[in-house]
Amino acid sequence: MRPKLSTESGHVIRFESVGLRYGQRPEVLEDVSLDLKPGSFHFLTGASGAGKSSLLRLMYLGQRPTRGLVTLFGQDVATLPRDKLPALRRRIGVVFQDFHLLDHMSAMDNVALPLRVAGVSEAEIKKHVPELLSWVGLADHLNARPPVLSGGQKQRVAIARAVIARPDLLLADEPTGNVDDTLATRLLYLFEELNKLGTTVVIATHNESLVKRFSHFRLHLDHGRLVDPPPLRND
Repeated sequence: MRPKLSTESGHVIRFESVGLRYGQRPEVLEDVSLDLKPGSFHFLTGASGAGKSSLLRLMYLGQRPTRGLVTLFGQDVATLPRDKLPALRRRIGVVFQDFHLLDHMSAMDNVALPLRVAGVSEAEIKKHVPELLSWVGLADHLNARPPVLSGGQKQRVAIARAVIARPDLLLADEPTGNVDDTLATRLLYLFEELNKLGTTVVIATHNESLVKRFSHFRLHLDHGRLVDPPPLRND
């Protein structure tokens, strides 16, 4: 949909000794260091409460770290002027666990929103948005609004919205949690196709069968720390 933007420093995301706490509570992330290269694909795994959603929140600029350095597309987010944040966020596609869809808009308009913000023509929108919604199984729901959609259907609208503009970075928090295994696999293929076009992908998931099937590098959190991932079960 748009030309890919360069990643000036050779990495998309870099964390150096990052910690995060909410209020006076103990840190939910502790001494996290990582370096994600352009075009890489990572699963983010860990038990519930390990800090996966918090880590993603730092990556999409929904939260500032309590300590440490977070660099996004070569820019230190702590010193970045607030008026520069919107342009940086437009390079990121996010699939939230609670979808964040706009209830007064149709599925078509929810997915088209990033394109309209980017100034894409209506002709292009009318061509590409229905194609993508059809691909995720929602061809008959283009004009449906979120309140009448099931959880799985909302999930697919949220995924389509996140990928439609071919972001430089895609972050997805349990994107297959409300769909069956067949559709989950199909959605992972969609993420892989986007990755082949140059998008860096990070997917938080509990679905071990998908992690085994697609065999991408794993970032594993254990009580807020990045650790070597444990072996996957052989069920």
